[in-house]
Formats: sequence, C-alpha cells, structure tokens
Amino acid sequence: MPIPSKLSTLSKLPKLTRKDLGRLVPRRGGKITPVIAAYLLKVAGWRTVGHIPDIPQAVVLALPHTSNVDGIYAIPSLFALDLKISIMGKHTLFKVPILAQLLHWIGVIPIDRDNKGSVLQSSIDKFKTGKPLFLGLSPEGTREYTESWKTGFYYLALGANVPILPVALDYKTKEIRFLSLIHPTGDIEADLPKIYAQYYGVVPRHPERLSQPLQDVNNTAH
Repeated sequence: MPIPSKLSTLSKLPKLTRKDLGRLVPRRGGKITPVIAAYLLKVAGWRTVGHIPDIPQAVVLALPHTSNVDGIYAIPSLFALDLKISIMGKHTLFKVPILAQLLHWIGVIPIDRDNKGSVLQSSIDKFKTGKPLFLGLSPEGTREYTESWKTGFYYLALGANVPILPVALDYKTKEIRFLSLIHPTGDIEADLPKIYAQYYGVVPRHPERLSQPLQDVNNTAH
C-alpha cells in the first residue's frame, strides 16, 4: 500500500453548508429542519467540512463507525445540509403503514436481505432508474474491530457506474468530513488504497475498534 498523503485529512477543509450544495445533489427539501439541525450541531461543537460535487448519484461511505453515538452527530449534519442520503432497510419493516411513511421520510430503501443474490443487483437497479440517489453504506459492516471491509459497496458503484464519496467522522477535530470522489476502475486492489488513504489521521470514538485497513494507513504513514 502506498504511503498516504496528509492533504486530504489533515489540511484545513472549508466549512460546508447547505448553500454550497449544487442543484443536482439529492435534497430533503426541508426548511425548518436544516436550521434546527445546524443549531444542534453547533451546540455539540461539531461542524461539516469538505466538498460535495454537484452530481445526482453516488455511493457514500460512512467511516469509521465504532459506536452508536456516531449517529448523534452524523444525522444532524445531513439534516443541516438538507442532504438526502438513503440507506437500505429490511423490506419487512415497510409492512406497517405508519412506520413505512417514517422510513421513507428518513430515506430508507426497502430491500430483501434474505435473497442475497439479488441484493447487489437490486441496489444497482435503484441507480439505473436515473433518479437522484446518494446511497449510504458502512463497509466495515460492524461497530467492532474488523480485519477487512466488505467490498459490496465497490461492486455496487462499479456496476451502477457511479462514483464513491468517502465521508469521515473525526472525533479529534469534531468534523464530519466529505472527502474526494473515487471513480472505480474495476481494479479493486488499486482503488481501495486510494480510499483508505483519505482516512489518514481520522480518530473514531473508539480507536481500539478502528478497522485494520485504516490502522494500516496510519501505521504505514508513521
């Protein structure tokens, strides 16, 4: 793995607000919610930085994810930006009408996880509709330590022909950091290190749970 550059993670990235989002980026369309969320985020001492390209579709990576507390900062940041990032949820949850309405509002997409062979293809098909879609995934697959990432996100982006947008949650700087786009080439062995490198120096809530690929990035840089 090449020694990562410090530019992405350690340089001062510009503050990111909802006014910075382009017209193609999926929006929630809220008016009051962004104001309240931005206030809560400020009170908590967190801020959103980086850049979101003006594109309608992307696979968004949320890393590192080592605690349930992560959502307390991540979710308000999305509402403050009025940014709509969808996630996948079990289709059975949508059987209750009231719950289904709430899940749709949050941005949950129903998917049949029991039919493993169709999960990837059905996710690709969501992008193929051409509708604006930022689909959020956590490649670590767990809040505990893991030796490797699940690579489904990569093949999803490759199959749907959409870029990968890495996002970092850094407890050291109290930043939700939108990093540089990665366009999958089909050579996963070459592309993954480019993603790993962008997380150099990022500190999760529980550093001992940091996934091995991100530990390796920091160790190699040292």
